[in-house]
Amino acid sequence: MERIGVIGGGTMGAGIAEVAAKAGSSVLVLERDADAAAAAQARIEKSIARGVKAGKLSQEDADAAVARITLTTDIGEFADRELVIEAAPEIESLKTDFFAKLDAIVSPETILATNTSSIPVIKMANATQNPGRVVGVHFFNPVPVMPLVEIVVSLKTDREVADRMHAFARDVLGKRTIEAKDQAGFIVNALLIPYIVSAIRMYESGFASAEDIDEGMVSGCAHPMGPLRLADTVGLDICLAVAESLYAEFRQEQYAPPVLLRRLVDAGFLGRKTGRGFYTY
Repeated sequence: MERIGVIGGGTMGAGIAEVAAKAGSSVLVLERDADAAAAAQARIEKSIARGVKAGKLSQEDADAAVARITLTTDIGEFADRELVIEAAPEIESLKTDFFAKLDAIVSPETILATNTSSIPVIKMANATQNPGRVVGVHFFNPVPVMPLVEIVVSLKTDREVADRMHAFARDVLGKRTIEAKDQAGFIVNALLIPYIVSAIRMYESGFASAEDIDEGMVSGCAHPMGPLRLADTVGLDICLAVAESLYAEFRQEQYAPPVLLRRLVDAGFLGRKTGRGFYTY
């Protein structure tokens, strides 16, 4: 699969495009308008430049990777893609709409993948005429750095499709892969979000400061980052969306999003990407 499409050039989409281009693939990225496309291009180039500055990439390889990435606002240009990875915001109706459109545009052999972090893959698969070719490929932020990809297999995903995605992520992109069944949150977020939610409730109650909660888990449990700073890094809007999805799926109190998390998202304080969350950046 050398011709890759990515739906969305935000933080996750840009990262996916970057790692695919650095691996030698031709990458086409869809954005909603010219301004968003320009912002996505700048985001990708800035990240690749950081790799050069850190000595992880030569300038020649960086230039070649940038040259392999094309931005577009026309989904019709995805007709020749062999793999399309959707990285749109965590809005079910938006994602299913993209899958329905892609299903009518790409060839029958094209794999359609979703980077959703919480929405069941079957929802996107059912928006297509061929749900067997739809699979989850959940990358982690920042994509160029984090080594893991979760391959999520719905009840309708063809085994060959899942195997091809394992091979692509592992052998082409150089990632490690794990496989999960199609339940909200998959493996990582089903374990991570209750932990983050518990930390938010502890902070919300006044039991301890954000700094002390995080320091407790870093110095006491050898975690590389505390739960509140991790939530800021993931994005509080993403944490909220995943918590809501988990609670809707399982109806267990441990998944219910705290009021403070909702209010921070309502205020637009989404963490690192907006400069303010539980901390100020």
